[in-house]
Amino acid sequence: MSKPRHKPPSGRTNLASCIVATIFLIFVIIIILIVFFTVFKPRDPQISVNAVQLPTFSLANGTVNFTFSQYVSVKNPNRAVFTHYDSTLQLLYSGSQIGFMFIPAGKIDAGRTQYMAATFSVQSFPMAAAAAPENVGPNVTDGLNGFRVGPTMEIESRMEMAGRVRLLHFFAHHVEAKSQCQVAISVSDGSVLGFHC
Repeated sequence: MSKPRHKPPSGRTNLASCIVATIFLIFVIIIILIVFFTVFKPRDPQISVNAVQLPTFSLANGTVNFTFSQYVSVKNPNRAVFTHYDSTLQLLYSGSQIGFMFIPAGKIDAGRTQYMAATFSVQSFPMAAAAAPENVGPNVTDGLNGFRVGPTMEIESRMEMAGRVRLLHFFAHHVEAKSQCQVAISVSDGSVLGFHC
């Protein structure tokens, strides 16, 4: 008695199996990418200005020159290293640039905060007539005691940090951080009365 022959699987069955397996793999890849970009989504670093100082300040014949120091903390909220390479600090007075500095390239580890200090000399520039001591100019008073501080000038500090975050050594994302502060300075002695970012 001969055994019944089994038919080999048809091409349609193989094709259907391949289609089901492909759909399953695509579904799994989509889920992995959604989780990956939700958990590891690149975020811009955060700059916080901690202090501003003018270690030297001089005013003569309506011309000012000083040394500017700014202390900041930069937080990298990403789960990967932030590599910054195109960063600058710019000072403006009455809409004109009075100082500029490139910030050296570097790296900030994942989830870390790095403290930075930038100090540079500002070349002499003419002070606006309204802030010159011999003119009436704006005055600031001490909020606690009401003491008159005297004429002030205001400068603007702009810091920009740009770079990339590389996830899993394959996906590189451009990220950037910006900080803009208004700094009030006493014309009489160059003390920083306050800053607002």
